[in-house]
Amino acid sequence: MLYLGVCDVAKKKKEKKKFIQDAIKRPGAFTAKAEKKGITTAQLQENVLSNPDDYDERTVKQARLRKTLVGLNKKKKDKKK
Repeated sequence: MLYLGVCDVAKKKKEKKKFIQDAIKRPGAFTAKAEKKGITTAQLQENVLSNPDDYDERTVKQARLRKTLVGLNKKKKDKKK
């Protein structure tokens, strides 16, 4: 059985939180695309995910990331209640 020390556990928690920062390559780019089209980021996300063939690969990835981050934020808020 593998034993993880206290330092190892803390390090893994820090790495989990850091994945978000590593995933965001171009901060504000998805929002800028939405503003350029005159819609909200939620609307753009819905449009992209419902018709991914109409958008480039980067935009589809950004929409998926937004969906993930919004879900994480909702879970975090639910835990506080």
